[in-house]
Amino acid sequence: MGELIYLDNAATTPVDPEVLDAMLPYLKDKYGSASTLYSIGREAREAVETAREQVADLINAQPEEIYFTGGGSESDNWAVFGVTAAKEKKGNHIITSKIEHHAILEPFHTLEKKGYSATFLNVDENGFISLDDLKNAITDQTVLVTVMHANNEIGTIEPVEEIGKICREKGIHFHTDTVQTIGHIPVDVEAIGCDSLAISAHKLYGPKGVGAMYIRKGARVDRFIRGGGQENNRRAGTHNVPGIVALGKACELAKGRMAEEAAQTIKLRDALIAGVEAKIKDVKLNGDRIKRIPNNVNFSFTGVEGESMILLMDMNGICVSSGSACTSGSLDPSHVLMALGLKHEQAHGSLRMTLGKENTMEQIDKVLEVLPPIIDRLRQMSPIYAVGEQCERE
Repeated sequence: MGELIYLDNAATTPVDPEVLDAMLPYLKDKYGSASTLYSIGREAREAVETAREQVADLINAQPEEIYFTGGGSESDNWAVFGVTAAKEKKGNHIITSKIEHHAILEPFHTLEKKGYSATFLNVDENGFISLDDLKNAITDQTVLVTVMHANNEIGTIEPVEEIGKICREKGIHFHTDTVQTIGHIPVDVEAIGCDSLAISAHKLYGPKGVGAMYIRKGARVDRFIRGGGQENNRRAGTHNVPGIVALGKACELAKGRMAEEAAQTIKLRDALIAGVEAKIKDVKLNGDRIKRIPNNVNFSFTGVEGESMILLMDMNGICVSSGSACTSGSLDPSHVLMALGLKHEQAHGSLRMTLGKENTMEQIDKVLEVLPPIIDRLRQMSPIYAVGEQCERE
């Protein structure tokens, strides 16, 4: 089959060799618990604090504002449940968008069952929320606004700085999910004005199962995991020292490489978009064409099922997805694409290709060689597409 072409970096990224080298000693000889007083424990503690500084440095935060978690989903859950618990006497209204990750949407639905009032903001055809809609949705009972920095399926970058300003003026906690943007485009907590944000290591060439939560100093957020006194009594559990060290190293590397990697990835992304649109008819680019994260390409192909495309691409050694990896086992159409106004059949015919630092222009050329015949083959077998073409001829 030849070289594997991996185009699903929004789902997970390969661990960078330098990140692996940094974490390995803490899986072998330096195995002490960071909460102990003897030498290998103190050594682990120092490594954790170094990583905290590395994460903080990437996002222009203070080290004491960084809390290590088990990943992006935990951080998002902590934000929703932690803020609402801390502010339950102030109000019971929460706001998010219809295209958030399920790590935000599911906690919102849970709180609705407990009596909270939730507003799910509409988005336009490119995936942007309306700032006027946000302003109009805020009430004197609103305690939390959470809108992701960039969408994991369509790549649209939301106006988080403007959202942060609105929330600061109203005294409302603003959380943003930056899982898809950290390490790929600049994320500055002071520029955004957020009170908390979520980070996941495996989206920026770190390992799975570790992440971080930024919580602005003075922000009221209740503890999420109770038990020991780790993470300044806010997140219990023995530190995942190897994972934390790896996250810190990944952030350090990202700070130095981000600009160069983004420029290269944008070049590949734009070549892929242009090539698909030139070689295949009846396609729709999902998400904004300009305000888009560097690595994201998402198309809907009329008359084609996403799962069939994935399997045939895989047979050609190309790894792609049809949306979020967290919901790829679902038969329901993407909630993100439906929120954009796509029809069911369009949403089912989506293909997401997300690039990483290992991808090359030669690989993009290969994709553009392989994909058009696959689409043509599937459309020949599609009764939906055949009917549409017949209607056009008539």
